[in-house]
Amino acid sequence: MNRIEKLFETKPERVLNVYFTAGYPKLDDTLGIMQSLEKSGADLIEVGIPFSDPVADGPTIQESNGVALANGMTVKLLFEQLAELRQTVNIPVVLMGYINPIVQYGVEAFCKRCQEVGVDGLILPDLPMFEYMEVYKPVFDAHGLLNIFLITPQTSEARIREIDNNSKGFIYMVSSASTTGAKTGISTDQEAYFARVKAMSLKNPTLIGFGISNKETFDKACANANGAIIGSAFIKAIAQEGDLDKNINEFVNGVIG
Repeated sequence: MNRIEKLFETKPERVLNVYFTAGYPKLDDTLGIMQSLEKSGADLIEVGIPFSDPVADGPTIQESNGVALANGMTVKLLFEQLAELRQTVNIPVVLMGYINPIVQYGVEAFCKRCQEVGVDGLILPDLPMFEYMEVYKPVFDAHGLLNIFLITPQTSEARIREIDNNSKGFIYMVSSASTTGAKTGISTDQEAYFARVKAMSLKNPTLIGFGISNKETFDKACANANGAIIGSAFIKAIAQEGDLDKNINEFVNGVIG
């Protein structure tokens, strides 16, 4: 069983997934941030592969991508940084990125390296379902990688069920049609969307992302799903002056209470 599946089996609620961009704020911070996140109480880590055109991401994460690329982060270097990952980090790790850098690296080679360093899953917002099923799924499966799909308030019930049937791990519930970090708080429209998905009784757990930034929004998300994903607010926290480990600890504990 994949680490992500084990996580939801042992902790079916209040799961905290924290996103950050590899190579940000400094090039060699990646593994240290992951160690601090686990120590602070995060349940799952989502590492962003920097890309020059991160279309699903808002200004905060876009800026972190730019800084990381300027710092010299590459897919090859990321795998080098993650080589010792499983000696110190036990919780599940997902890589989030866009398909272009993976194709350039070589899909088979990329998946092989993911398996070698201990990555559990991938979030690729611009990978179409039909292409995943036809081309990528056999390669991902061969290397023990779960592919995490995103749904939005505009996703039809038929599409949600198709995603649920063709994936494992969890479903990433995008809380609104805006980019990451663009909104704070959860509206009544969003709550109706959460209730609609909950009523579908999907086989996969759901995590709510976009607009989750603090304990209040985390608690509200957890009332409507198995947990939540925080990205932009965490990026801002690690950009602050002071001790990085301390800033991470304070942020995570402020969210999970």
